[in-house]
Amino acid sequence: MTAPRVYETDVLVIGGGATGSGVMRDLALRGIQCLLVDRRDLNAGASGGNHGLLHSGGRYVASDTETAAECRREGALLKRLAPQCIDDCGGLFVAVAGDDDAYASAFPAHCEAAGIPCQSLTPAEARAREPALPASVTAAYAVPDATIDPFRLVLENVGHAQSLNGSRYLPHVEVEGFERAGDRIAVTLCRDRRSGETVRIEARQVVNAAGAWARHIAEMAGCTDVKLVYSKGTLIISNTRLSKGVINRLRRPGDGDILVPGGTVSLLGTSSVTVPDPDAIEPTIPEVDRILDEGARMVPALAATRFVRAFCGVRPLLMASGATADGRKASRGFALFDHESEGLANFATITGGKLTTFRLMAEKTADLVARRLGNSVACQTDVVPLPSGGALRWTEPGAAARDWYRRGDATDTVLCECEMVSRSVVDQIVDEAPGAEDHMSLTAIASRSRIGKGACQGAFCALRVTSHLYDRGVYDSPEGLAQMRDFITERYRGVRPVLWGAQLPQAELAEILHVGLAGLDLADPAPASAPDPDPAGEAQ
Repeated sequence: MTAPRVYETDVLVIGGGATGSGVMRDLALRGIQCLLVDRRDLNAGASGGNHGLLHSGGRYVASDTETAAECRREGALLKRLAPQCIDDCGGLFVAVAGDDDAYASAFPAHCEAAGIPCQSLTPAEARAREPALPASVTAAYAVPDATIDPFRLVLENVGHAQSLNGSRYLPHVEVEGFERAGDRIAVTLCRDRRSGETVRIEARQVVNAAGAWARHIAEMAGCTDVKLVYSKGTLIISNTRLSKGVINRLRRPGDGDILVPGGTVSLLGTSSVTVPDPDAIEPTIPEVDRILDEGARMVPALAATRFVRAFCGVRPLLMASGATADGRKASRGFALFDHESEGLANFATITGGKLTTFRLMAEKTADLVARRLGNSVACQTDVVPLPSGGALRWTEPGAAARDWYRRGDATDTVLCECEMVSRSVVDQIVDEAPGAEDHMSLTAIASRSRIGKGACQGAFCALRVTSHLYDRGVYDSPEGLAQMRDFITERYRGVRPVLWGAQLPQAELAEILHVGLAGLDLADPAPASAPDPDPAGEAQ
């Protein structure tokens, strides 16, 4: 029997989303070494399945003043400390004919209570700022919304932590259980989902930042105090950018009431459907229809827009005692569980919250962990800018194209024409990006770049990138074809709910290429011994 891989570290962080990567960086800045693990990859959960909105807090002012104020404060911090991840595009809240006039009238007072700047605009001023708005606008307010690239944010958090003190990130490592010794977790038992190897991790402290899976991890450790509602949210992606800034419907949160620009595209959403299992989710056609019908009332051009993809993620929402399992009514706040009442002194769970508040969530968690370790260094993530690494910038729309044109290297073949991702970009990601593996999957490369995110949704670049990986020796067996099939299958899951109009012939072309040329309708050329299903989410 093969001996298990054994790791020793100060802190084990479970969950490679925004919060887990934030905890990793916060602790590394305090001189505490971390090991971050995820059963899939970075941003495989809600952090990669959202609309990329950096909230001003305006969406929550009527229902949760505290969360709204947290969003406002944290958003301002991130704009200053991580500007490379943010498009400070601004936002509007607009009411249209038939919306609740009382809610619209009360909006400025709610914003004032949360400290959120709010400028009243006439309907004409709102339409001048956002020409896509309809003539039926009855009220409008400008707020400091922005958008954020969650993939780059997480990559740079992990990259910075790794550069500081030897902290590490291990993808595809799934927690299977814990060995307890009195009031402590002595060993975290894991399995490498690619190789099947047993992994034993000995850590002085363990942080559960597994998002929607936090309750499951806590229960493995014998803790029953983490109560969550799983709320699935679906979004759809247009092939063009329809607005300069964020456009929110000026009403209580509902389906299809927010349009978020994402580089060269726009994201329309979202829905809220309570689900029993965060693993069993996919966007559905009825959800897409409902989102589009509602969104078109706010931005009529949506009715004639080409959409290239739908995706979804699961919000881990805190469920208060006695509350109903309604995702719209559950708190958007976060909670830190020290689990000391459950008899554990070196285990903590952080869950709930928003992408916008990830840094604050990480700070509170790191404060607890550092105190337990006898480390008195204060949090620095509120003052230290997030540095940008060379291999971490390729998720930004247009970055690869600008780099390619600037260099003018005709030998550097473009592998993804939609997003102008060249061969050298793929090589740099494989060699240097956090989580780089000897046999990095096409899905992993796509989450670290713009591969597959254009209108063709991987029709051409899946073949080209896979061929290049064979040429450079990353793949030397049928494994590469299996990885390509996994990637294409996942892309099609998102394309299927938006197959109408111009997207239909695009899908037919993809089928001709993938089936007729690559034979991907045949038996799997390399069945995976430890399959690693791809996440359903994909923030642009």
